[in-house]
Amino acid sequence: MKWTMKLRTRLFLSISALITVSLLGLLLSLVSVQQMASSQEAMIRNNTYVLDMGLKMRQNLSAQLTQILDENGDAAALSQLQGEFQQLLDEGLGHEQKADGFDDFTRANNEFQHFLRELRATSAPARNLSVDQPLGQAFSALRSSLIESHKQAVEQIRGAEKISREKAVLMSGVLGFVGLAVLGLGFLTAHGIARRFGQPIEALATAADQVGRGDFEVTLPVTSALEINQLARRFGLMAEALRQHQATNVDELLAGQQRLQAVLDSIDDGLLIIDRQGRLEHLNPVAQRQLGWDDSRTGSRLGEAMQRPELDQQLHLVLRGGNLERVPEDLHLEIDKENRVLTYSLTPVCRADGQILGAVMVLHDVTEQRAFERVRSEFVLRASHELRTPVTGMHMAFGLLRERVKFPEQSRESDLFDTIGEEMQRLTQLINDLLNFSRYQSGQQKLERSLCPLDELLERARARYASAAEARQIDLQLELGNPLPRIQADIAQLDRVLDNLLDNAIRHTPSGGRIRLQARRHGERVIVSVEDNGEGIAYSQQGRIFEPFVQVGRKKGGAGLGLALCKEIVQLHGGRMGVYSRPEQGTQFYMALPV
Repeated sequence: MKWTMKLRTRLFLSISALITVSLLGLLLSLVSVQQMASSQEAMIRNNTYVLDMGLKMRQNLSAQLTQILDENGDAAALSQLQGEFQQLLDEGLGHEQKADGFDDFTRANNEFQHFLRELRATSAPARNLSVDQPLGQAFSALRSSLIESHKQAVEQIRGAEKISREKAVLMSGVLGFVGLAVLGLGFLTAHGIARRFGQPIEALATAADQVGRGDFEVTLPVTSALEINQLARRFGLMAEALRQHQATNVDELLAGQQRLQAVLDSIDDGLLIIDRQGRLEHLNPVAQRQLGWDDSRTGSRLGEAMQRPELDQQLHLVLRGGNLERVPEDLHLEIDKENRVLTYSLTPVCRADGQILGAVMVLHDVTEQRAFERVRSEFVLRASHELRTPVTGMHMAFGLLRERVKFPEQSRESDLFDTIGEEMQRLTQLINDLLNFSRYQSGQQKLERSLCPLDELLERARARYASAAEARQIDLQLELGNPLPRIQADIAQLDRVLDNLLDNAIRHTPSGGRIRLQARRHGERVIVSVEDNGEGIAYSQQGRIFEPFVQVGRKKGGAGLGLALCKEIVQLHGGRMGVYSRPEQGTQFYMALPV
């Protein structure tokens, strides 16, 4: 603490000396300027007063001369002018007593009194104003005295200006000297501080840079300043602690890296780790087998390595924090003369503060799954075609039979006939759904696009289900955002999607519930949704809701093709379909269609 105070005292005294010299110079300058300003103000005020009074007296004297030269002049007016002149002289004499250094008004008063005496002694003043007459000489002397006072006042003002310039030059010299003294003292102080503390601090800064680069073998400065030596010793202790901590952390990092490597290598799916520049950093053994690659592909760009430029575009979007608008298409690759089908997903890797460090690409081999789906689709298509003909014949035969055989309406036979008719109708609808779904999946279904006003489309859908909702005391609401754009779409197919969603919502909404049919624009897409407040769907089951032949959560019924068919229709329009639901709080199905 003792040596720390010495350092503080030295710095305090150095800075205080600089501030004291600066303040003294500034104080001296302020006092000198104040004195110069006061003297100049008094001198200028006195001279201004003399000039002003002299001007008034000369004007008065000119008026008196005019009256004297006029033989018919008014004696009363002349007497009044002389009285005013004497009054100006009296004011000037009073000012003369307060201000020392001049007697102009005393001389003027003496000359004026002499002029008055000569004027009273002259019987014809107008003819005795020549310079060879006593009256003329008295008048000239008075006038010359006033002019001389004016000249002296002007000369004094000029002299004051000269004195001001000389004092200003002197003040500038004094300030310059003080400034040089402060500059010299500051330079000496800074040089002393830099010599005593600058070099050791620079050495410590160099040592800190070495420690920052991971080099803990640093050379620390030794100086005569005990404070710097204490700092250097503590810095050395810190560097040694960091070296030991780094050694411990390196071992832990290597162990953690080995564990992570083991986890990545044990994953069943292919995994590609990509940096912020879109280059491959690591791929696990499963990805190497799926793609037929080795470690030489690391460092290359993803799209270049897979020969698919669209992957770089998708990756660029993900690295900027965006989301892919639609599910990526399957990757069809030929590896070792074998065709493989891979699905993939791109996910950003973020820090806790949200900064994106890179991305992860997960590959899943769906070759056998796609082959099974293709076989299943072909089987469903063929079976549907084969079933459609006999079912149609049975339906027609049953219709003819029902026309010929009559039973009472309340009889058991009539109930059986109704049941057979309903089931045959359901069977026909199921076959039609299977055929339609197969056409969509195989790409055989084509859209008949036309200009579609969304408000009219949704209003028609609400009208179709208004009576069904009213029968169950359900409030069916239509909410449209303004303005809604028109889109190019197959109106009949979108009607089918809306019918399916509204029918499901009505069937799964309790009496007295609410269904909202909504549409709004979001960027370059239009979001159309059907929301109810029914029993909802468990989160674990929402991922399979759009799969064909799957019925989860809500009340089951039908073949499970409705939502799968809706998803195919929306995707064929270039859009995507999703669901948001919470158990016991309702469900919202939405579709995002491109504008």
